[in-house]
Amino acid sequence: MHQQRSEPHLSPSSDTEDIVAILAPRLAYFAGVARTEHVTRAAQEMQVPQSTLSRAMVRLEQDLGVDLFARRGRTVSLTPAGRTFLSSVERALAEIERAADEVRADADPATGKVAFGFLHTMGSETVPGLIRAFRVDHPRVRFSLVQNYGEAMIERLRSGELDLCLTSPVPDAPDLVARRLDEQKLRLVVPADHRLASRRRIRLAEAADETFVTLEPGYGLRRITDDLCQQAGFRPRVAFEGEEAETLRGLVAAGLGVALLPPPAVPRPGVVELTVTAPRAAREIGVAWLDGHPDTPPVAAFKKFLLSKRGTLLPD
Repeated sequence: MHQQRSEPHLSPSSDTEDIVAILAPRLAYFAGVARTEHVTRAAQEMQVPQSTLSRAMVRLEQDLGVDLFARRGRTVSLTPAGRTFLSSVERALAEIERAADEVRADADPATGKVAFGFLHTMGSETVPGLIRAFRVDHPRVRFSLVQNYGEAMIERLRSGELDLCLTSPVPDAPDLVARRLDEQKLRLVVPADHRLASRRRIRLAEAADETFVTLEPGYGLRRITDDLCQQAGFRPRVAFEGEEAETLRGLVAAGLGVALLPPPAVPRPGVVELTVTAPRAAREIGVAWLDGHPDTPPVAAFKKFLLSKRGTLLPD
């Protein structure tokens, strides 16, 4: 009696969270009784005491404020309200079963899924090569791939949408774990007919009077560009801002400015790429994940694989 009185009970003002918390544990019991139309048989099938099942059904009806069953001894039949309720309960239970199957499949060591984010500049060669190499030993692991800029991927890590991400700069935040994997040199990209195009090397200060095309604020490469120009003693005069490095290269080829960019996957006509001798122009590439977040076996395997690529992630 004490246990029964201490159980939560719905009131007319109960919100949706209360309703779900109170009703959810009884839904499978209700579906079992509705399917068999016999309390004893349902209790045997579900391997619960008949008294527990009977009390659960009575309490369910009390909480809802409607009769779900018409009773004839231990045999029951659904009322019109019970049939309406059963239809929704069966859909809800089926969705729960589907979700359980999905998360179990995603965690399977052989066929599970890794949600992996990376910078746009990593997408043409680096990431496809990494996944190809990883799948030599894990041929059936699946990937959900997201290309974005660094800050957006960090937010996706925090929201649980990503397991791992390749980003730059390497983040330093108390809720994240980040490991430096490699370094990528940046070049000053100029139009092929530019006054500096005959040069092979340049100090960045020599481009102080140039118009720059850059990525938008919030992108890691934009932050690095601004910092390098500041170290060289000037603030870049920005004419165009974009979201993707190869678009910027196209703007440079069209004569619309110069840009600090990582090497292209494939050489692009119409531009010349100059080595920057001062300040040191490079960006660190690292892998990050949420601190304390448990890894599924496929995520743990891919994380270990990425960490084994320290110093060899990018071509020389």
